[in-house]
Amino acid sequence: MIEFKNVSKVYPNGAVALKNVSININKGEFVFIVGSSGAGKSTFLKLIMCEEKPESGDIIFNGRNLSNIHKREVPYIRRNMGIVFQDFRLIDHMTVYDNVAFAMHVVGANNREIKKRVPYICGLVGLEKKMKCKPHELSGGEQQRVGLARALVNNPKIIIADEPTGNVDPDLSFEIVDLLSEINRRGTTVLMVTHEHDLVQHFHKRVIEIHGGVVVADTNVKTQPQPYIRGMSPEETAPAAAQADSLYRESDRPEPEVLPETDYQAMLKKYSAVSETEPEQDAKAYVPGHMTEHVVDIETVSQPEETVIHYDDGLEELETALREETAEHEQDDKEVAGR
Repeated sequence: MIEFKNVSKVYPNGAVALKNVSININKGEFVFIVGSSGAGKSTFLKLIMCEEKPESGDIIFNGRNLSNIHKREVPYIRRNMGIVFQDFRLIDHMTVYDNVAFAMHVVGANNREIKKRVPYICGLVGLEKKMKCKPHELSGGEQQRVGLARALVNNPKIIIADEPTGNVDPDLSFEIVDLLSEINRRGTTVLMVTHEHDLVQHFHKRVIEIHGGVVVADTNVKTQPQPYIRGMSPEETAPAAAQADSLYRESDRPEPEVLPETDYQAMLKKYSAVSETEPEQDAKAYVPGHMTEHVVDIETVSQPEETVIHYDDGLEELETALREETAEHEQDDKEVAGR
């Protein structure tokens, strides 16, 4: 579904954000993207979302080359993407129902489709009883679920989640990722950027680590480039890479191989960009899969009352917020790459 072919990205000031990156992400995969701040994760996402273009290489999404796409085609490409933001990006004066419905209005869905689809998606994320609430009446976890519902409502081919657990309590982080896992089990590709290594260790998914604009570890490839491992010389790195490669070969079976937890955590410890002085965190006792209880019959969900929504105002708020976050991410990447 997503293929990076020798992709490099250099900003106008000369800062190199990505260096000759080659990655394949298949349809139906769940992939964690990890790495320290300024490693190139934000640039990686912006290239997929067509916010930036590479200096060299090709980016293929759903069979289409994004490297030479025309600006007017970008909105149509993004209709296949559901994006979940760290800071929720909800419109304060709209209800939960209206926030989710807004995404369907933008792509031209009719009212009949909206009235059928929105309650179903709200039920899927456990918000069927909160559809008339405004964002300030919800908890942080509930607000993030609204953001996830909005990303899901147009039935995208991929969910791109940029630090979706960054503004929720640690206990709720597992719930959010569990919900993303349930969505993934239903066939949607999920790409999630995170700094929370306890989540990565608990949910056994593919992990791609980026450091200094280079992919230094990937648990789903048969051969790896010589990776960067904190505290190890290049000579010491090669045996470690060979050992990791032997443990994490892609399964030949149709279903992905479930890796032993001890080996998986050992690999994460070796490839972690976190300082060795940071205390290790044990995975919380959390049982995944409970989110299936929230799936509801759309006929049993009451429709909210008709309201007048100022969609132009809402769209302006979203565009302003997106420009501000993009500017912040670009500044972080340029500062780190320029050191």
